[in-house]
Order: sequence, then structure tokens, then C-alpha cells
Amino acid sequence: MPDFIDLGGIRTAYEAVGSGPPLLMLHGAEGSRRQFEAVRPYLADRYTVITYDQRDCGETTDALQPATLAELADDAAALLEALGHGSAFVFGTSFGGRVAQALAVLHPGCPRRLVLAHTWPLPVSIAQASPQVASEIARLRAELPSSAEALAALFHPPAFLDAHPAARAHFKAAPPRSARSERRAAAVEDRPALDIGTIAQPALLIAGELDRVVPTALTLSLAEQLRDSRAVVLPGVGHLSLAQVPEVVAGHVRTFCA
Repeated sequence: MPDFIDLGGIRTAYEAVGSGPPLLMLHGAEGSRRQFEAVRPYLADRYTVITYDQRDCGETTDALQPATLAELADDAAALLEALGHGSAFVFGTSFGGRVAQALAVLHPGCPRRLVLAHTWPLPVSIAQASPQVASEIARLRAELPSSAEALAALFHPPAFLDAHPAARAHFKAAPPRSARSERRAAAVEDRPALDIGTIAQPALLIAGELDRVVPTALTLSLAEQLRDSRAVVLPGVGHLSLAQVPEVVAGHVRTFCA
């Protein structure tokens, strides 16, 4: 069960598990803190793993209007401060990687190091960067639950789906379109004028070789703007590496943040 804390007037669900230096983990667009359940056991022996539901996600109270990336970054900084941490290692996956970038620009003292997985540069929307895939996801999302298997095939490689048949139906559980999901969709499309070239912390870029949602080259293009970055491409992995190879992802995090 989560604990709750007020962040900017929003009752926010969070969990802090493990011991050691803090590791803040930022989930994707339609995700929640549960996105990290598979990887957390491989990290909690070395880090205090902090996960939480962003605005309009999971068990966090709904917002009254779409959040901006700046507000989401402020929430992350406020959560760390409330938990007594002046700084933390920061892991962001997919849209959470954009929140991590905004956090590093707006609160440069917060991140010790950044891990940016399956994400894309802050000034660009996914609809701009990958319009065909963004359009396909929107179409399939609107056709749920009948489109669940087709949507799963965008997020998971065929080999993973063959080995994990239950994953084919996972997206059937996605909540229907609502005012909440529309606000979240608007937040995902936010493109603040923030210069990620100012980020001084070392960054690890993690891309999936078979990622169809955020193509490998798009994630690796972050290296062109970041001052200090290194990259790893996960062979045979799609967009959801936290579900597909959690132990591998954790190993890269442990090595990079050691």
C-alpha cells in the first residue's frame, strides 16, 4: 500500500522501499509507480527506491487541468525534499525521461546522475518525432479492448509475447478515455522551452533495439545535446524493458550509479 503526500495541492501516492542512497523513478505516459515493481527487487538492496504516481495517474488525486512538464518536475523535487533528500539518482522511462530532463534543468541540484530510458529530447513531442507510430497508438487506444493484442505488439517484441502470452491481453485493462486521460495526454504533448544542453550531470541513455514506440535512434539522439552521456542498446528488447528484462536494466543502473 502506498503512502500519501501533498505535492502542489495534489494528494500523491508514493512508496519508498529499500536502503541506501535515494533512487527516484519516474514512470511513463499512461503508467504508474507499479511500472517499477519488477525492477525494484534488483535495486532495493543498494538504494532507497522512490516511486510515485504522477498527476492524473494511478492512485494520485486528479488535477483540475493538464500538468505542465515544469509542474511535474516541481512535484518530483518537492517529493524528494519532503522525504529529506537534497538530491537523488534519477531514472525516467519514456515520458518519465522527459520529466527527468525537466527536473535536471529546473532543479539542477536534485539529480546526482540521470538514467534516461526509451525517451526523447525535451523540446520535441512524440507526435512530431514519430508521427506514424503516435497516430497508430492513438487509433489502437481508441479501439480498446478489441485492439489490445495489436497494441501489445507495438510495445513488446514478438519473442516476448510468445514467451509471455498474458502480455497480449495486458492492454485490455487500460482505463477508458476520460477527462483524466485527456489531461494526461495533453501533459505528454507539452514542449517547454528548456535547454537540456545545460544539464551537467552524467546521463546513461538506455534504448531498446526493437523499440517501435520510441525508436532507438531517437533516444540516442539525446547524446547530441547532453554534455556528458553514454548509451546502451538492449538487444531484442522493445519499449517496455522494465517488464521484459528488469534484471538487465537494474544491472546497468547499478553499474552507472555506483
